[in-house]
Amino acid sequence: MLNKKKKLYKMSEAINLALIDSLKINKKLFCFGLGINDPKRIFGTTTELVERFGHKRVFDTPTAENGMTGYSIGAALKGCPSVATHQRVDFFLLAMDQLVNSAAKWHYMFGDKTPIPITIRLIVGKGWGQGPTHSQHLHSWFCHIPGLKVVCPTNPNDAYHLLKQSIKDPNPVIFLEHRWLHNSLSKINFKSNEKMIGKSKVVSKGSNLTLVSSSNLVIECLKVKEIFKLNKIKFDIEIIDIRSYKPFDLKTIAQSLKKTKYLMVVDPGFQSCSFASEIISEISTQYFDLLKSPPIKLTNYDIPEPTSHFYTSNFYLDYKKIIKEIKKIFFKRKKLSLKIPNYGHHDIPGDWFNGPF
Repeated sequence: MLNKKKKLYKMSEAINLALIDSLKINKKLFCFGLGINDPKRIFGTTTELVERFGHKRVFDTPTAENGMTGYSIGAALKGCPSVATHQRVDFFLLAMDQLVNSAAKWHYMFGDKTPIPITIRLIVGKGWGQGPTHSQHLHSWFCHIPGLKVVCPTNPNDAYHLLKQSIKDPNPVIFLEHRWLHNSLSKINFKSNEKMIGKSKVVSKGSNLTLVSSSNLVIECLKVKEIFKLNKIKFDIEIIDIRSYKPFDLKTIAQSLKKTKYLMVVDPGFQSCSFASEIISEISTQYFDLLKSPPIKLTNYDIPEPTSHFYTSNFYLDYKKIIKEIKKIFFKRKKLSLKIPNYGHHDIPGDWFNGPF
């Protein structure tokens, strides 16, 4: 049983604690999903839920994503909020009709008198042979739908508070969590009252470049800053974690650009119609005078992710590609020879990740 006196928590533990706390507070809340009660308990995120709250409030389901979403909508109409968990974003695409045409629109169509309190946990896979149909980070797609909120934590503290705030929200929230981050560690401030939905976070201050990212790529951005510091290069990067894709916080980025004048957006999605494009568009139309050069956009390629270990070796966005782009703008007349720490295998994001898949 988890306690709240530990110094560091895994993100999977933070999600587990947020679910436990929410189930305690709201007796009508229930959690369900494929594998929620299996031996692995969805990578440890649903540990002990059924033992503590019973099979009526925590239960497994058939492989029927569209049916699950319809069940959540029906329960919400009767005043029962739910957390529906899907072990991959890709599997949930079978439920887009229920999500887009029912859940997201209901409160608007009925004069905001009937809330639909649903939190949909979607897990992003990467590496370990996940391939084209188990690895997509489709946040930009969900953001296009009126009536949806879309959030994505990078660390355990944000995961704990974002999930609790998502569950309390009266209408649908897509809660995206990256599989590579489940074993990452941080402290959790349980007393925090910080509003996270709709608010970005400056994770590291700087004055030369505003580097905006989200999800697992925030870790890659922090590696870039670590490499520059290790090599004693006087180039100070300000790193912003988007955290909330919708509603989206543009002001925090603009505030940073008042100092740095340069913008790079590193997006875990695909290139076409990316969320990075939305950020750059809004900055360019509302805060163009703050920029000294065109913004830089880094995304995944517009091709499905390969399954092969060999083909993924140069596929993922990482600290190397970020540094390469920084060199083009800021160090094109100076050759940089950098000492790089051993960050390990391209299929493993850090020493905290221990699988499976």
